[in-house]
Amino acid sequence: MQEIWRLSAAELASLIKTKKVSAKEAATSALARLDAVNPRINAVVDHKPAEVLAQASAIDAAIGRGEDVGPLGGVPITVKVNIDQQGFATTNGLKLQREAIAADNSPVIDNLYKAGAVILGRTNCPAFSYRWFTTNLVHGDTKNPRDPGITPGGSSGGAGAAVAAGIGHIAHGTDIAGSIRYPAYACGVHGLRPTMGRIPAFNAALPERTIGPQISAVSGPLARTIGDIRIALAAMSARDYRDPWWVPAPLEGPPMPKRVAMCLNPDGLDPVPEVKAAVADAGKRLERAGWIVEEITNTPPLREPANLQTKLWLGDSYEAQLETAEREGDPGALACLRGNRTKVFPFDAADFSKALTRRATLTREWLEFFEQYPVLLMPVSGELPFPDHLDRKDEASFARVWHAQLPQIAIPFMGLPGLTVSTGLVGRIPVGVQLVSGRYREDLCLAAGEAIEAGGTPSAAIDPAS
Repeated sequence: MQEIWRLSAAELASLIKTKKVSAKEAATSALARLDAVNPRINAVVDHKPAEVLAQASAIDAAIGRGEDVGPLGGVPITVKVNIDQQGFATTNGLKLQREAIAADNSPVIDNLYKAGAVILGRTNCPAFSYRWFTTNLVHGDTKNPRDPGITPGGSSGGAGAAVAAGIGHIAHGTDIAGSIRYPAYACGVHGLRPTMGRIPAFNAALPERTIGPQISAVSGPLARTIGDIRIALAAMSARDYRDPWWVPAPLEGPPMPKRVAMCLNPDGLDPVPEVKAAVADAGKRLERAGWIVEEITNTPPLREPANLQTKLWLGDSYEAQLETAEREGDPGALACLRGNRTKVFPFDAADFSKALTRRATLTREWLEFFEQYPVLLMPVSGELPFPDHLDRKDEASFARVWHAQLPQIAIPFMGLPGLTVSTGLVGRIPVGVQLVSGRYREDLCLAAGEAIEAGGTPSAAIDPAS
């Protein structure tokens, strides 16, 4: 049998359930892999090996008693450092929050434990989870295991780097403007941003979030197989009363035609040729798998919801966010806020009302589109993964980064699900595509994603490049 840390979560859970591998063996393998490669990429920034082994031993004991240990029984996973895990600091990449020790678990952590997962460690993010690059003043710089010269993505850059390097079989991330989808893209794995309300969220260790993040930020999984994304989504989605936005939507919706709209250049994105080629190739894979793929010249609006999403995210309490960022002193966070100032400030009550009113109209346009085309296939980004820290190079580079990320920023404004599917490499630089569907139709994204995955070379854990 291949090394345990290389297995998919589904394969490992089956082996543990049938007692062919113990949960403690899986945890020991995961810890050894972390020790071997994490110093080179700094993906995991906090972990307690003794607790990891204790979790695994508890799973083995439960199996010995004949108990059902859940769909992730004994599977080592990672979680992002911006959600509450009892006994750990919810830093969100901030020196200011080093002492924000969680007294309780967030709903996501509790749901993962209920599903039997063994939480291996906590992964890095940029300060405030603001950027598509991952560095901060408390945990340092995370490197992309495929190429240290390119970004691992952000804000869940540690999550993407960890799962790509075989540190854990699934990674938890969060997404308000691409923070799951982009690290998956940059690291050559898959990542799902679920519908807002699908996975419950709450951090008791931190103040209540403003309305923009409440209605657009979500937790979701990154993994090396679409099958593992499915399992993780089901595990994370269980009810928790602490989230008033949680919706008891079924994981499988009504049957829909296997029909996909493919858009190579949505709303003036002007992607580079390699990105267009990846989308076209994914379309061909879907056709070979029996899907009807219709190329369209444009989608419903993306640029307008992307601008409104940026305002709701960064414009609400802008001055307070800037003051906190100045106290933190993080150059990337300050560049993000200052670089967007003219787009998001001032944002008064009238602007706020207009944004939320417009949200209903734009969401309706998108839902009407999905009545005709159940799935949309389009780029994740207008470019291949950026050189690391490109957004801090100069004003032109900052603008270039934000323009390229249009397909990621827009989708959360409507609360829609989006799935990044890794499709291969350009040299050693990853490339992939984004699938989007209607609210609570992650199942359609996953079905199309499985067809694309099956038509290419599967994503696999790698040794970090130098």
